[in-house]
Parts: sequence; structure tokens; C-alpha cells
Amino acid sequence: MTPSILFTVGAKGGVGTTTLAIDIANIFAAANKTALIDGDLCGRRSHAVLFNAIRRVDEALLERDLAAIDVAPNLQLVEIASNVHAGFTVKSDHVEALMTSDLASAQHIIVDSAQPFAAVVRPLAVRAAQFSIIVEPSVLGLTGARAMQLELQSFGVPAEYLSAILGPPRAGKNDVSRADVERALRIPILAEIPLKNDRRYEKVLRAVVDALAEKRSERLLSLQPSTSTPLGERRLGKRAPAASEAQPKDSENRAASSSRLRGGVRDRLKYSIHQQLSRRIDFAAMTDALSPDALKIDELRAEITQIVAEAISGEEGVGSAEEIAQFRQEIIDEALGLGPLETILADEAVTEIMVNGADQIYVERNGRIFRSERRFADARQLRLVIERIISPIGRHIDEASPMVDARLPDGSRVNATIEPLSIDGATLTIRRFGNRHFRIADLVEFGSLTEPMGDLLRAAVEARLNIVVSGGTGSGKTTLLNVVSTFVPNGERIITIEDAAELRLSQEHVVRLETRPPNTEGRGEIRIRDLVRNSLRMRPDRIIVGECRGGEALDMLQAMNTGHDGSLTTVHANSPRDCMRRLETMVLMAGFEVPVRAIREQISSAVDVVVQTARMRDGSRKVTSISEVVGMQGEVISMQEIVRYQQRGLDKENRVVGSFVFSGVRPSFLDRFEEYGVTYDLARMGEPGVETLAAS
Repeated sequence: MTPSILFTVGAKGGVGTTTLAIDIANIFAAANKTALIDGDLCGRRSHAVLFNAIRRVDEALLERDLAAIDVAPNLQLVEIASNVHAGFTVKSDHVEALMTSDLASAQHIIVDSAQPFAAVVRPLAVRAAQFSIIVEPSVLGLTGARAMQLELQSFGVPAEYLSAILGPPRAGKNDVSRADVERALRIPILAEIPLKNDRRYEKVLRAVVDALAEKRSERLLSLQPSTSTPLGERRLGKRAPAASEAQPKDSENRAASSSRLRGGVRDRLKYSIHQQLSRRIDFAAMTDALSPDALKIDELRAEITQIVAEAISGEEGVGSAEEIAQFRQEIIDEALGLGPLETILADEAVTEIMVNGADQIYVERNGRIFRSERRFADARQLRLVIERIISPIGRHIDEASPMVDARLPDGSRVNATIEPLSIDGATLTIRRFGNRHFRIADLVEFGSLTEPMGDLLRAAVEARLNIVVSGGTGSGKTTLLNVVSTFVPNGERIITIEDAAELRLSQEHVVRLETRPPNTEGRGEIRIRDLVRNSLRMRPDRIIVGECRGGEALDMLQAMNTGHDGSLTTVHANSPRDCMRRLETMVLMAGFEVPVRAIREQISSAVDVVVQTARMRDGSRKVTSISEVVGMQGEVISMQEIVRYQQRGLDKENRVVGSFVFSGVRPSFLDRFEEYGVTYDLARMGEPGVETLAAS
């Protein structure tokens, strides 16, 4: 049976790595032959002391450089360094020889090592498929764990081989939660180990062993080195390919060499075909006829098939019939769909698509922008795609109205502009929201906020506080608004008002209202202001405005102040204080001459909480502040910050590192929680200045 090798790695001293390694080895040894290797190169001999085996270890070392001694039934002990000098002189080939002799029959090998990347333990490390980092639940412990993780990965250990075990708690140092560790390390946590005198200790430890056994069954590495690859040439975490997989089969080689519908040839053919389609088929004339019968789908498919056949006929060795059929179907999908955007939209990792004319398509993945190799055949095809998007929802775009907001069927936000507004050709921007409905736990996992912050927002919604989500473009305002809206109780009537419907609430009683642009004669426009005023006659419990950016702010504030509390909206602003100024400016845009002090009093009495979001340098989105509006002080709106995000810099991978810091201020709206019977543990806010570690 192929043995499994597990490295238990202490992120720092005193976290209980040695005790844990011994106890895991004892459990494995109860059923199978197990070897326990003391990889401490400082000569502390902890394992030999605990097993009362120092004399036997010394006797064995008199005969050989390394030897395994029996310390319990089915359990062997190997001490690599009996003193500090030995830690520098023991050769890795001694460990290699030991594995092919004394340890050849072991089914499990547990290595207790603070530095698995040391040369002497390399023969073990290159065969190991499991590395567990023992983490003390403290800021210092987590910092050490992160450093150890980076060291292991730089040494070549694949990320999927890593897991974490939270060590036993230590009094006064448990300032890091399990969620903090998960966000910072982004590797599985096998368990939280209690103190050894806790009656749960053995049960938790056995659960760890079961988890390790499950991982072992998923990926086994051979104990014997490959005969085709010298040990010195092997990369850590990789294995030499078996003979059956070392080279592709002859049939695969033939298929790979015969297929010409790949790479540059494939792109060139597609580009040529799309140009022909654009010249020979008047798609624009068919756009207004939306029914399948009017489009004459069958005739259109037949003509596209003919054009594809003509294009391919000029190519030699274009591939198998199956490949040609797949290629033809891609062309049809693109011709009848959104052209080159079809394949980009199929990529769930893409969050934004930016088309700057027919030749330039940029995409955003994981917060970073890249230029796509895809492009439109010409400006006509791009214009056709824009028409396809906006026509089904009754929007139009022309020289008299050269910009439009729309949405895709999945709720993704669309903005398009054409000449003469966009000088270099039509533009198309798609903000994707995907099919996944995020919950507050997802934002906690992403490191956008902490669990106590999410619980505070939950209580604020349940207590019917009026909340404004503020932030810049692409900072995650709509996503956060969607998430926060999930806390609205199911029995309430919710009315959402948007320019282009993006919010997707999970409650049953939801009425969705969407603005309407003017028609070609300039009539029939329905603005957000009109919808807000109309919603007041629809018996709403909550009014959610997707975004306030004009005079509708006045109507929204009046609704908040006239019994429609618990309302939500978003505002473009760079800080909570800027959000107050922005609301003031938008109220003035309503066209009423109202004294500035009256506007500020209206804002201070209507808005309870401002949640500030931001897009960080690494592309991540975070809630950078939660502030309470407490009233007026003279001519100024008074605010107090409850929690803020404090950035400390960037890590080695240029990811933002920082922490969420609670101010310790007791919000005045806590009385509202009691009034509405909302449960909230005030202790979750933490003490003044106490930091909660954020995900890197």
C-alpha cells in the first residue's frame, strides 16, 4: 500500500506542533504501521524525551547515521538531529536510504518539522502530498502562518497541498477568529484544536485524522522515486509522469497536428467570415422583428452554414468533421447573438466588458483589466450588437439620442454610446453581476467586511434604519445593496426603483419599477423622480432606489421622513462626508429654492447610516467605513464613525493588507434596536482601537 506523508509545520514556536504530530501518529498507528519523524534540526530531541527513548535512539545512532526505533506497537520514531551539529551535517541521502529500508513498510509517515524546505528533509518533502500549518489564533501567529505559507509555496509546494489547523487557544492571545484565518490564508482549515484536557480533544483529533485520510485518497504520491527522473531534478510537489502518460498517444499526435482550426488560423477564419456575414446579410433590418418567424432563423442558419463552408474550403487540412461542426456552431451563435462577446460572457470570471470601437475589447478579471484578443468584424457589427441588447427592453439609440442605459437578461448593466458622442466609434460597457446571489457570508469570505460588521448591517436593516451606500464607480455599491436587501423581512412590501433593473431580491413581495427614456418624438419619459413619487401611493414598507444621482434625492429624503423608514439607496461619493455634500447638491438639482440649512436638517433627520465602499489598488472591494448620522451641530451635519478600514500596505503579491478597526463609539441607534426587538451583541463591535484582521 502506498504510504502517505504528512508535514505538520509550526508557524511559530509554542503552538503545540510536536504534541499534535505525536497524537496524530498514535491514532494512525492504532490501525496501520506508522513512522514519526522528528525534523527539528536544533537537537531538542522532544520526541525521544516524550517517548522515554533517548538511550535507544543513541544506541541506534552508534550503528547508523539514521535509524528508526520502535516506540509503540506499529509506531516507529526517527530522530534526524540528536544535536545542533548533526542538524548541519546529516545528509539528505541518509534520509533517502532510510525511506527505502526501515520506513519501506510504513503506511503513514508524520514529519514534525519547523522547516520542511531544509535540504535534509527534501527526500520527504518531494513525496509529501499534505502540509498542515499549525496556526496560533493570534495576530502574531497568523502573521507567522502567512510567512510560512509563502515560504512553502516559493519552495514549490502546490497551494492545493496546504491546509491549516488552529492550535489550542492561549489566554489573552485569541484575537483572531477562524474566519480571519480563512480569509488571510485562503486554504482549508481542518479543525480548531482545543486544550488537551478538554474532553473534546480526542474527538476533534480523530476528525483531523479522518480529513487527512480523505485527502490521502484524493492524491497519493509514490514513496519510491521515479527511475526515469533523478531526485535532484524533481520539482517539489510534482511527480514524474507514468510511462503510459509520458507521451501523447499516436492518435492524439495525429489529431493535434491535423487540426488547423486553432490559434491564429481559427481567429483569421472567424474574422473573415464575420466580414462576409456583415456584407451579405442585412442583420440590422431584422433587429426590429424580434419573433423567430420574422427572423427566418432556418434560412439565416442555412446562409451562415454556406458562408462557413466557402471559407473553410480554401483551407487545407482544416480538421475533423466534428471540429468543423463545432466551429460552424460558434459562428452561428455569434452571428445570432452578441458576436465576439458571446465567448467573453461565457467566462464567469469576467466582471466587466469594455468595448472601445470595433477593434478594442477590454475585460476585467479579479479586479485587473486586460485587453482581449477578440474584436468585432467592423463598426457595423458592433452597432448591430448594441441594437440587439437594447431593442428587447424598448430602448433606442440614434444620433438624436446617442447614449443609452440597458440591461442583459441576466441583470448585467449595459451602457452604450455612438457617434457623434463617442468620437472614435461606438462604445459598449457591460457591468456583469453573474448568476450567483451573494450573501453577507460571501462578502466576509472575500474580505470586503468582517462578520461583526455584517451583523451590524443586518441589525440596522431589521431595525428599519435608512441606509445610504456610498462609493465610487465599480466599488461594489450595487452588490452590497443587493446583499443588505436580503435582510429585509419576507412579510414586507418592497418597491425597487432603478434606471436599468439590476437588483435581484429574494423576497416574495417585491415590485420592480424601471425608468423609461423619451421616444423618438421626445415624449413619454418616466424619470426616477416620477417613480419615487408614484411609489408612495403603492403602500410600500420599503423603498429601494438603485442609485440617486439627481433631483430624485429630494423625493427620497421626503419619503424617508414621512413614515417610509428602512429605505435604501446608493450615491456616488468618495467618503461619508462627501456623501452628505453630494445629497445636498442633488436636492438643489430638484429645482426648488430651499435654504441650505433646511436641506441639511432634512438629510440629518432622514439618513441614519452611511456605508462607504471602495475599490482597492489590487482590485478588491471593501467596506471602508460605517458611519452614523447623529444630527446637526450648528450649520454642519454631525457624523460619527463606527468602524473603518485601515490599510497598512501591500504584501509580496501586491495585495492590499489592512484591518477593520472599531472606534468604540456607542451608536445612538442601538436604542432603535431595542425598540424593534432586534438582537445584536454590542460586544461584537470590539473595544476602541482593537483591530480585526482583514483578508490580504
